[in-house]
Amino acid sequence: MDANIAPERIKHLNQKPAYDNGTYVLYWMQQSQRSYWNHALEYAIAKANELDCGVLVGFGLMDDYPEANARHYTFLLEGLQQAQEGLEDRKCKFVLRFGHPAEVALELGQSAKCIVCDRGYLRHQRAWRDRVAEEADCQVVQVECDAVVPVEEASDKQEYAARTIRKKLMGQYEGFLEKPDGGTLQKDSRFLQPTGQDIEDIPAMVKRMDIDHSVAPVSEHFQGGEQRAAAVFERFLQQHFSDYSAHRNQPQTDDVSYMSMYLHFGHIAPAHLLQWVRQAKPKDDNREDFVEELLVRRELGINFCYYTEDYDRFDTLPGWAQETLAEHSKDERDPAYTLEELEHAQTHDPYWNAAMLEMKHTGYMHNYMRMYWGKQILAWSPDPKTAYDRTLHLNNKYFLDGRDCNSFANVSWVFGQHDRGWTERPIFGKVRIMKQSGLKRKMKPDQYVEKVARLTGIDATEI
Repeated sequence: MDANIAPERIKHLNQKPAYDNGTYVLYWMQQSQRSYWNHALEYAIAKANELDCGVLVGFGLMDDYPEANARHYTFLLEGLQQAQEGLEDRKCKFVLRFGHPAEVALELGQSAKCIVCDRGYLRHQRAWRDRVAEEADCQVVQVECDAVVPVEEASDKQEYAARTIRKKLMGQYEGFLEKPDGGTLQKDSRFLQPTGQDIEDIPAMVKRMDIDHSVAPVSEHFQGGEQRAAAVFERFLQQHFSDYSAHRNQPQTDDVSYMSMYLHFGHIAPAHLLQWVRQAKPKDDNREDFVEELLVRRELGINFCYYTEDYDRFDTLPGWAQETLAEHSKDERDPAYTLEELEHAQTHDPYWNAAMLEMKHTGYMHNYMRMYWGKQILAWSPDPKTAYDRTLHLNNKYFLDGRDCNSFANVSWVFGQHDRGWTERPIFGKVRIMKQSGLKRKMKPDQYVEKVARLTGIDATEI
């Protein structure tokens, strides 16, 4: 079979053969929630054509996904709704079932000749795939779709910083920009027997779920789905890309791609984005800076979570960072705020408040403000460990792209991960500091406050 997929993306998770009596190839979709530029789907189609059978695409939806709430589930279901449409156009049957993802995969896999899955890098995602590989009666094949360079090909260890992984990625990534193509599915699979949940009425579906409903959906700002992801990126290329390098650290502007949330849910492939940029523009600073963010910075986060067992724990910070923060853990915090005050954007700093409000109301915050936002939580919390826990909690609760490899890496960066020691200061020790004076020097924070006021409907003077 040939689906134009680099062999480094493909891994057999068990040594079992294809099941002769199966009726379809099951693509267990979890991470790569899309119907195009999906290496796992294309592999499944090619495999089904080889075995002369159809393709069933199954998704397991659990009520207790770690830290997920109504905001996240709404965006996810918006994406699955569009993925279902795309899959049906390709003659694939899509089945959504409530339940633990691994159990749904095993249930649907009972009638499968072969199970194909995409790849996740977090602890629970890896454990799900290990369980399916162990308990399934047939062959289980994992196809890596959501990193440009497969994680083990990029590096065989946890990298210290962007500078240590950059050369490895830049030397390889052009060899992994292939567009996968499994061909046309020969057996129309839309009428396969397994059935699932209807996802036509997403608000009603979310309302019935036993989840945290305290964080509202933000569909008026961002909607999930592969078609929407493509439209957002096309608008970025046409209207904003020419100013990307000049403005990517200017949060008062909109000259960013807004792709992080779509990448988190697998609504668009990072390799597709890189191909798109390469075709749209000649090599220039805008393209080079975009590659740096999408490839180097994002895949540094994947590397961090893959090679760090406790990627969400304070004690996985570099030794020097833990030591210097401990030495200053008793330094006076003035001001100091409670978690409730932070969550309600009730600080003395209007720029920080604006960032918190942007996150709460839209599910997004400009990356430059994310760094400032996290650094101030460290400054205003009673000790570094409390600050770390608060930052990760708020990040994962409100951001659409929270609970992601990049979330864990970026929060850890606030406290010294992937960085070096700087001039020693109170509270921060040798960890990098960001101050309000720096914002005023490098950007236009008052304009950012006005932008957030427009987005949220809150008077700028009240921020």
